[in-house]
Amino acid sequence: MSAAQETGAAPKGRYGWYVVGVLILAYTFSYIDRTILTLMVGPIRASLGISDVQLSLLHGLAFAVFYTIMGVPIGQLVDRRKRTNIVAVGIFVWSIMTALCGLARNFGQMFGARIGVGVGEAALSPAAYSLLSDWFEGKDLVRALSLYQGAIYVGGGIATMAGGALIALVPPVTSSLTGPLEPWQVVFLMVGLPGLLVALLMLTLREPERRGVTEGAAHPTFAAVLRYMRRNARAYSGLILGLCFASLMWNGVAAWIPTHFIRQFGWTPPEVGLRYGATLLVCGTAGILTGGYIAGRLRERGIRDANILICLISACAALPFGIAAPLVHDANVSLLLFGFYLFSGAMPYGGAAAAFQEITPNRMRGQVSAIYLFWLNLAGIGLGPTLVAWMAQRFYGGDLGISAAIASDVAIAAPLSAGIFLLTRKHYRAAQDQQGLTA
Repeated sequence: MSAAQETGAAPKGRYGWYVVGVLILAYTFSYIDRTILTLMVGPIRASLGISDVQLSLLHGLAFAVFYTIMGVPIGQLVDRRKRTNIVAVGIFVWSIMTALCGLARNFGQMFGARIGVGVGEAALSPAAYSLLSDWFEGKDLVRALSLYQGAIYVGGGIATMAGGALIALVPPVTSSLTGPLEPWQVVFLMVGLPGLLVALLMLTLREPERRGVTEGAAHPTFAAVLRYMRRNARAYSGLILGLCFASLMWNGVAAWIPTHFIRQFGWTPPEVGLRYGATLLVCGTAGILTGGYIAGRLRERGIRDANILICLISACAALPFGIAAPLVHDANVSLLLFGFYLFSGAMPYGGAAAAFQEITPNRMRGQVSAIYLFWLNLAGIGLGPTLVAWMAQRFYGGDLGISAAIASDVAIAAPLSAGIFLLTRKHYRAAQDQQGLTA
């Protein structure tokens, strides 16, 4: 075993930050492939003959169910096998399946392809969290994970901007292999296939040694992981439940913001792509980096539960902006308020990922991360977009009620998230004590 493993110290050097850069690239492609659909709601609905609720199922449930189900067995592989290879295979799968979305001719085919995207993407974050936890520790881990999570907003911003431009510029295509393809179908092919190059790049990464692991020790079973989590049930359940409501809020809103501007203010997809896409990229990225920086500084000052505190601050800050943004009658004011909402709502996710790594033994991190992501994405991606669409149809009169439904989603989820994080802080500190962690 290396000296780094024996002392529990993280490896140092520039290579760890290079790994962060490659993982950011992978996560950026992941989020582009996952979210490109949101800007093409109109063309996809018209082409496939589907409703908002069905579209929300493509964006949410089709992706999330197998993303969450596959996460647990993949998490077990992460704890036992070479993590860089696992990620490379996942990138290959989701890139191919994104391209297949562009060949879909009906709702069922599109639903199946979106399932495949979810299966591939399930490999990324559990492995990435585990890898980064062996390259970094303490405040550096929070900042590395914040940079990695920032790819959500880079990818989402790029997807929105590129999607808006491409849908306007790409002509229909006909070939002997695919038959006639509409512009939205060509866009899926254009964003999916380049991911294969990222999969090859991932294979070049060096696998770090696992810190804090006794050589020859048995790998913990899934049952052993669950027993460990039960011993710290209040810390884990508080973290997971609080983040589920945060994700329900974030994903429910993010899935429908472009549609809000198109339906309420008559913006075209290219206008939404440029203006909202840039806002998401700048404000979301700034928010998660600021949240990671604040959490790191709070840890340096002796606040051990800084990773929980930043989640609480985020929920409280996002609440007023998330309610006001979809309800104002001026498009520019709405965009400005959404910018503040995106900044506030993005703040916790680097610290949240680090929080799980800090209270979990090394050989359990992949499985614990998969369990966390199972619930996070089932609530956020699986239910968030559909909840907003259902509220719009049920309570607010249909398509034009999407803005009021966005506000309602935030009004329900943000206070619940904040209250749970407030109650979880002391239990998290107790779990830290079990791991012997100090500030």
